[in-house]
Amino acid sequence: MPGPAGAAPTAPALTAAAPTTPEQTTPKDPAHRAPRVVLAFDFGLRRIGVACGDTVSRSAAPLDAVPVNAGGPRWELIDALLREWQPALTVVGLPYNVDGSDGTMTLAARRFAAEVERRYGLQAVLVDERYSSREAEARLKSARASGLRRRRVAKADVDAAAACVILERWFTEET
Repeated sequence: MPGPAGAAPTAPALTAAAPTTPEQTTPKDPAHRAPRVVLAFDFGLRRIGVACGDTVSRSAAPLDAVPVNAGGPRWELIDALLREWQPALTVVGLPYNVDGSDGTMTLAARRFAAEVERRYGLQAVLVDERYSSREAEARLKSARASGLRRRRVAKADVDAAAACVILERWFTEET
């Protein structure tokens, strides 16, 4: 709107413009999302392997294996891991049978994932974990045979490494 005669025109009021080009909108592909820390769990009746990774490097590292007793997982240890790593979401391995059908452990893993969501308010994404423990054990044995790993491969090491495999699978599925 023009100002009084002889005065400089006033600038129009600034308003936020809606994005109009694809470059101005938030990209939907995972590579452009905000970086997120992710914790993965390899659920078992004796131990739950835990690994951590992030969506930027798309790599996973084994953290620990949480013992499971008659009363269930040692939730205080899982609490400590979540406080330390502060993940944006969790990934839980879902143990299907070879043919893809639910196995005896599938329901227990689903219940664990639901409890993680309930306790921590974090999404628990379910990922097919078939053969993850075998793959993890083979990786660890290969590292030991090549001299990269000196100590023997313990079951807890396999569980944490299996959680890495599960998380790496999730990273692959996300692209």
